[in-house]
Amino acid sequence: LGGIDTVEFPIKFTPKYPGCYHCQILLRSSCDIRVYEIVCVVNADQADAQIEFLTPAYQAVTQEIPISNISSEDWRFEAYLEGQCFHGPPVINVPVGETVQYPLTFKPVAE
Repeated sequence: LGGIDTVEFPIKFTPKYPGCYHCQILLRSSCDIRVYEIVCVVNADQADAQIEFLTPAYQAVTQEIPISNISSEDWRFEAYLEGQCFHGPPVINVPVGETVQYPLTFKPVAE
């Protein structure tokens, strides 16, 4: 961890809302001035979404659902679909910094 020339500088950040938070830290001594810029991106704990499908009987409709990966690691999702007549890939991979569309299909078998 820290060596001879390092100093720990703990910061506690407790955001109340999702968003992008900017901060500047100015460290000053008799022989040095340093400015650190910190940007914290806070995502919501959970995303609530609702999709409504409207299609004639026996005709399939597909909704592309965007999944954006703004993290620093690749994501691998396993999809478990509940409900009759819904179809989609069982696994989806979302690389860092990309948005991948998840194709959710509703194919009714009756009116």
